[in-house]
Amino acid sequence: MKRIHVVMRRLPPFPALVAFEAVARLGSFTRAAAELNLTQSAVSHRIRALEAHFGTRLVDRLNPGLRLAPAGEALLPDVTAALDLLAGVGGRAAAGSGGRRLRVGAGSALATWWLARRLPDFALAFPEIAIDLVPYADAEQARRLSVDVAIRWLPADDAVATATQAPLAQEQVFPVCRPSLLPGGRPFASPGDLRTLPLLHKGPGGEDAPPGPEWSWSAWLDPSPALPRPAFRFRDIGQALAAAADGAGIALGRSLLVCDAIAEGRLARALPPQFDRPSTKTQVVRWPAALAGDRPVRTLVDWLETQSLAAVDYRTASSASATSAKPWPPSLAVT
Repeated sequence: MKRIHVVMRRLPPFPALVAFEAVARLGSFTRAAAELNLTQSAVSHRIRALEAHFGTRLVDRLNPGLRLAPAGEALLPDVTAALDLLAGVGGRAAAGSGGRRLRVGAGSALATWWLARRLPDFALAFPEIAIDLVPYADAEQARRLSVDVAIRWLPADDAVATATQAPLAQEQVFPVCRPSLLPGGRPFASPGDLRTLPLLHKGPGGEDAPPGPEWSWSAWLDPSPALPRPAFRFRDIGQALAAAADGAGIALGRSLLVCDAIAEGRLARALPPQFDRPSTKTQVVRWPAALAGDRPVRTLVDWLETQSLAAVDYRTASSASATSAKPWPPSLAVT
């Protein structure tokens, strides 16, 4: 039998490339963190990961400010061109083939932690459909958006399939933290053991306000109402998860938001899957009645449903160890 030799490409981490471009374009770790819905520390970690990948310094950290190192100056044009290509590949195809451009609204955490990194795959699979991703911060901002398709975080009772909306996969809620915080790299045995680490809270307000007991640390640590260790509060779940990935403590995460971070070893389950709680809210894709029979919209919705189901199914294979993390999504894995 003829042996086939496969050459494996060592690709740089995509989130780190996005962080590098944002830092270079905005000239600030703080502004880049705000744009990407991450903590400043998380952006810094991504830059260092990119520097480790290339084996050279890319950004000189000054006091105050920053500047690109010579290697960063050389890399920036290629990164910018690559990101522009990914953003525009659908648009060019649409212009040349009579295709469509769809404006898609999504919560900032969902956009940053799950959707944005999957859009390059969508562009390759459906080059005739261009996507403009429009993140929103809360329910009020979502209602003001002018978009073709909106992904809303709604109570489960509203998550029914109709001619103008489709619910995504049912998510589970479970605590996550940096793998190095776990005893022996393994999840804690019971919720009570979580008291040994700081608890990270997702603050009230907006569409992401905790809708049910699954988001209450007091419910997870019942029967004692007292919360242990210093607790930190974040307005947005994306910020809480970024802090957890940086080692600040334990955060409550959702299936779609943490599936990639768990697979890549940036986050790990703090408890075994049997402690998961179903979310009382669901991501629901909505579109205007005028687009009810629109083929590009239906294509996007079907793709979102498939992607969400794959992410939720994948959660049971997650590990506390970065070494056992599997490439995600499968279509981006190097073979």
